[in-house]
Parts: sequence; structure tokens; C-alpha cells
Amino acid sequence: MQPVSSQEPSYNGLAAAEATLPSSSYWEAGAYQRDLDAIWYRSWLFACRESDLAEPLAFRTVRIGTQEIILLRDETGMLRAFHNTCRHRGSQLCQESAGRLKARLLTCPYHAWSYSLRGDLVRVPSKSLPDGFDKADHPLYRVALSTWRGFVFVNLAENPEGTAPSSFDPASGDLGNWPLEGLVSGHVLRKVMNCNWKIFWENFNECLHCPGVHKELSRLVPIYGRGLMARHDDPEWKRHADSDAPEFSGGLRDGAETWSRDGRAHGPAFAGLTAAERAAGQTYATSLPSMFIVGHVDYVRVVRLAPLGPEQTELTAEWLFSPEALAATDIDNIVAFGTQVLEEDAGICEVNQRGLRSLRHQAGVLMPEEYDLHRFHQWVRARHAAHGA
Repeated sequence: MQPVSSQEPSYNGLAAAEATLPSSSYWEAGAYQRDLDAIWYRSWLFACRESDLAEPLAFRTVRIGTQEIILLRDETGMLRAFHNTCRHRGSQLCQESAGRLKARLLTCPYHAWSYSLRGDLVRVPSKSLPDGFDKADHPLYRVALSTWRGFVFVNLAENPEGTAPSSFDPASGDLGNWPLEGLVSGHVLRKVMNCNWKIFWENFNECLHCPGVHKELSRLVPIYGRGLMARHDDPEWKRHADSDAPEFSGGLRDGAETWSRDGRAHGPAFAGLTAAERAAGQTYATSLPSMFIVGHVDYVRVVRLAPLGPEQTELTAEWLFSPEALAATDIDNIVAFGTQVLEEDAGICEVNQRGLRSLRHQAGVLMPEEYDLHRFHQWVRARHAAHGA
């Protein structure tokens, strides 16, 4: 998350010490519920890729906090989303996490109420119906759905604002030159982290931890080894304003092409990238609170977050390649490096979480380099205020 400004570039750092969110907001059950109500149940959330529901009757279930959602592609090819809840007595409809429906109906396993793939109640097996009962009054609970470049988003609000594209941080990098729609999955990592979801985003938004936690990454991206994310994070940036050296500019180390164990690209670079995009080594796009995407010269990484409890968060990372590259490339070098970075992040986030229950620690304090972390905190505070939390 880079600061948005129409002015000439200047020092990014915070000018004053800023307080973090209260420590209890990372572990207290009531605070977690307020996060769900104000943020997770009112935001556009990345659920899956369209290719995960490639054929008619394909479905998958997605958990968001305490809510479980069914995503499916109906017989006409349209994507739809519903709460995984029968209108009769609230039973779970789909018990499997993914698959293909055997019929053009969703049938409750408890009492066999059946719904069309558009969500309409079409069959009730009771021998008689109560006076005034109209099946049209009992459709599945629909969930808003929006797509962006092959990615499927849902929003649990009854009247959500905006669409999936509007959920991206306006300061995010532009991934317009990456062929996102045509990429295929090469590897998926799923991990449950023992930390609050906000802890992961805080870690994402600063690099003070990079020299100590990400030694290999800091060698690949030298500016990270200085504890900085970008040129203007350095209060003395003007001294090196004309230097293209990666420790000042933010690019990869000399000779490196991408994020991999040896720094080499292990497949052809995407044809549409600019020279600046190739030189940068990584371009981030962020959609709070559920995902970020990183464009590299030869592949794309997608990381999805889902809250499981006050002190548990599920992380799903997927590595996407062009079909040609995946067929001809050994991706182990790439996946191993990205997995190492994510494991290091998860581990240090859990360390952070374990220290937050101190009776004496009411809140922390931010250093100048943590300006983006402060912007994240302000985003959280604003969402709570808008919801009256």
C-alpha cells in the first residue's frame, strides 16, 4: 500500500509517532466479531478463479468467518453465489468443498427441499403445504458476485457498494500488461496461521522485518535488506535520487530476473511487459481485506486470506503460469522460494500474535517506515466507524 499523492515525490515516512490498534483487537472475541461485521461481511472478497468453475454445474464452497457460501456455474454458464443454507430449517446444502453437481438442482440432504441453480425453490416433498405458502417466497439467500480478469469476488452485504474492480487499493500497481485471464495454476499452498488476519496485513505493509526474517529475499531485493520498501522510504533519498542501483531504486539484484531461488526466470517472460515492469521484479495489486496479487516477469502469485477466528487465519497461495510455460518449465525453483517467504511471514506473524496478550501492552507505536501500516490501521478504523462499531 503506497501513499496516494498528487504532489512531487517526497519522503514517505511518518512525521510523528502513531499508535497501533489496541492490542485486544487482535485476540478479543468481540473485536473479531466487529471486524467480521464491519469489514469481512461488507467488502468484496476474492473467492476463487473463474477457471475453478470452468464447466456448467461445477461448484465450490467458501468460508468467510462464520459464513459458508456456495459458488456455482449454472446450466447456462452463469456464475452464481448463495449462502450454503436451506430455507426450510437452515441445514447445510453442500457438504463437499468442490465438485460437480449430479443434477440441475441443489437438494437439501436433510428434508430434500430442492432449488434450481438460479436459487429458486422448485420442490418441497411435504405431503401438503400450509395455506398461503408460496415457493417463490423461499429462494436461496443470494450473495452478490462480481468478476475481475478471471477472478471471482463475493460480497455478503445485502446491498453492496461498487464491484470487484473498485475493491483494489487505488495505489496498487497496474497489472494490465499481465495476461491474468489466460494463466493456469501450477501450485497451491494452503496454510492455517495462528494469528489474527490484521497481523498478516501489518507484516505485508512494512519491511522493517525483512533483514532479520527474509534473508534470502533481502539478497534478491536489496532495498528490502535495508528495511525499506521503496526509494522514498529513506529520509535521505535525495542523496541517491539519480541512482539506479537496486538498493536505492527497489529493483532486483543485478543479474536477477524474477523471484526464484537463483533469481532466474524459468520460463519465457510475458510479452506485454514494459522495460520498467521487467526491471521492477515485482508489481503488487492489493484488494483488502482478502487478497493481493504479485506480477513477476514469468509468473503471477495470488495470495488469499480468510479469517477463521480471532487468532487464526487461512492463507491460500497460488502460482499462475502461462500454459506453455507450465508445460515446459520446472517450477520447483520458483515455488520453493515463494513458499519460503510465506512460511517466514507466517512464522513471524505467529510470534507477533503470541506477545499481544500482555496485561501491560495496550497498544504499540509505529516507526516512520511503517507509514503504510498506519494507512492500513486508518482503513480499519474508517470501516468500523462507517459501521458504527
